[in-house]
Amino acid sequence: MKKLGYFFGLVLLSGAGWAQMGVSEGYVRATPPMGPNTAAFMRLQNSGEQERALVAVLSPQAEKVELHTVLEQDGVMQMREVERIAVPAGETVSLQPGGLHIMLLGVKQPLAEGDEVSLELRWDNGDTEQLTLPVKDIRHQIQAAHGQHH
Repeated sequence: MKKLGYFFGLVLLSGAGWAQMGVSEGYVRATPPMGPNTAAFMRLQNSGEQERALVAVLSPQAEKVELHTVLEQDGVMQMREVERIAVPAGETVSLQPGGLHIMLLGVKQPLAEGDEVSLELRWDNGDTEQLTLPVKDIRHQIQAAHGQHH
C-alpha cells in the first residue's frame, strides 16, 4: 500500500497537465511462448479542454516500444505503427486488442500473469506519466469469448 500512496503523491505534485489525463484498466498481455513481442492496453481519459496526444512510450523491459493500430487491407488485418494517439478533449480512447495499442518489441524476458511492466507515457505537451501495469494472460479469456459467439 505504501507504494501506491507514493505513486499518487507524485501524480498530485506533477502540475496542471496531470489533472487532465487519466489512465485506467491498463494491462500488458503475457508474452506468447517463444515470442519476444507483446502489447499494452488501457483507457486514456482526457478531462481537459484541449486535445492531447500520446506521442511515445518507453519501457526498460523492452528493446523498443511503438504506438500501433490495426487496419484491414485487402481483407487482411495488419498492424501499422502510428506517430500519435489523439485523445480529444473530454473524451476517452480505448487501447484494446484489434485496435489502437502499444507494442512492446524485443521484451527482455518472458512476461507471465502476475508480473508487472513499467511504462513511461509521453504526451504532446511534454508531460510524462510513469505507470506500472499488471501482466495478464488473456489467451483463456479470448478462447472463452470465441466459444460464446459460436
